[in-house]
Amino acid sequence: MATLNDLVSYTNGLLNIAAFQDYCPNGLQVEGRAQVHKLVSGVTASQALVEAAVAAGADALLVHHGYFWKGEDPCVTGMKRRRLAGLLAADISLLAYHLPLDAHAELGNNAQLGVVLGLSPEAWFADGRGPAIACHATLPEAVSATAFAARIAAALGRPPQFIPGGDHPIRRIGWCTGAAQGYIEAAAALGLDAFVSGEISEPTVHVARECGIHYFAAGHHATERYGVQALGAHLAQRFGLEHRFLDIENPA
Repeated sequence: MATLNDLVSYTNGLLNIAAFQDYCPNGLQVEGRAQVHKLVSGVTASQALVEAAVAAGADALLVHHGYFWKGEDPCVTGMKRRRLAGLLAADISLLAYHLPLDAHAELGNNAQLGVVLGLSPEAWFADGRGPAIACHATLPEAVSATAFAARIAAALGRPPQFIPGGDHPIRRIGWCTGAAQGYIEAAAALGLDAFVSGEISEPTVHVARECGIHYFAAGHHATERYGVQALGAHLAQRFGLEHRFLDIENPA
């Protein structure tokens, strides 16, 4: 068991949230009951996840994608009202960590995706606009691009969208979860053979082809399931909590 204040304070420090300028508030977004026995985690605080957390008897819900994004309509109506109403009625706290969770060197989305794909980060890099949250690694031996696509499919349970950047094998590879397709140019500038992100945009295809770097879009949700699970498990062990990860299916 933990107090909500202790849980939030510890997690804020662990992820060093003060170091990030983000698109949303990190930490406690919705305050619930003062004591936390059961922690539920998930990728996005959707209505389905809120309802599942209520059904699971959660005291707190830990997510990567929370609420109150910059530029969104601040009015508490419609979908936003329903989500908040579900949390408030059940007295469940919402803790959300966006970029700080992407960046953590052990529990973060990128570190954990590396574990899932059998990649050990050698260094972190930025795209010239955002923080250095992308990783790159060197494989023990070169593999074909199609073989690496098969590795991603086996690890994540879904085939990636693959854009060939030539016919060369892959030895040095970079990755960044979620909507990090913009990091591909930085990956190419580092001389990497391939880059993996969650989402793909129309320009990404041309960058891959013209810069000669293989590109894999492995799914935003699919690449960001692992950091919040690792963080939830860590907090459960640290505070003696019951923890359950709930995966709300999302093909994007």
